[in-house]
Amino acid sequence: MTEDDNPWLRVKAWIAQHPELERWLRFVSPAFLYSALDERLAFDEALRQALHKRIPGFARRRTLCLGGAALVLFVNQVVTGVLLAVYYKPSTEAALASLRFVEQQAALGFLIRQMHAWGGSLMILFVLLHMARVFFNKAYRHPRELTWVSGTLLLLVALAFGFTGYLLPWDQTAFWGTLAITDLIGKAPLVGNLLLTLICGGRQVSELTISRFFALHCLVLPWVMVPLLAAHFAIIRRLGISQPM
Repeated sequence: MTEDDNPWLRVKAWIAQHPELERWLRFVSPAFLYSALDERLAFDEALRQALHKRIPGFARRRTLCLGGAALVLFVNQVVTGVLLAVYYKPSTEAALASLRFVEQQAALGFLIRQMHAWGGSLMILFVLLHMARVFFNKAYRHPRELTWVSGTLLLLVALAFGFTGYLLPWDQTAFWGTLAITDLIGKAPLVGNLLLTLICGGRQVSELTISRFFALHCLVLPWVMVPLLAAHFAIIRRLGISQPM
């Protein structure tokens, strides 16, 4: 095939006539950047060590996959939550209407809404089952105390996700359920009123409450969850998986 028949050959020939342009294209090419970074940071060696780690035979038991299932469900929550946030309006007047629009008119909106709603409950369930397995197998003992502590913090964050997300539909069930929980928080000794004011913006569940819950659910808690997940997996990677009793 001649240059007249192939436009790409004509482009290559034109680039070859301009040495400065050819050197610049080589500099910005992904292959050059990867080789330069690999020379300094040893990407290939790090990937080789990460992907060729020997897994013990007992780690293939189904009960040891509960934590991984909870992670998959968290990824589902992130993806579906971003899609819902495109249409959701955090106000007492528009919250329920925006979710009805998602379920009735948006493409695949009903599926995404249900995946997010059920995914949140299943994520908390799998975290609880995972921690129950760790507790009954006594996998929290030395030297894995930090693994248990980080897992407990992840459970608290998952419960906070469920609590803050429960109000966002702003229907009767969400309102009265949240009101019951906030009443319990307000009755806590010494700090009850302070906690209630910080969470709800006052003594009552109102417009300010749904705005704060949306900010916590979508902005604050993800930034807490991701570093805790990274720390949890780093500790597991360092200490390994505890062998079941």
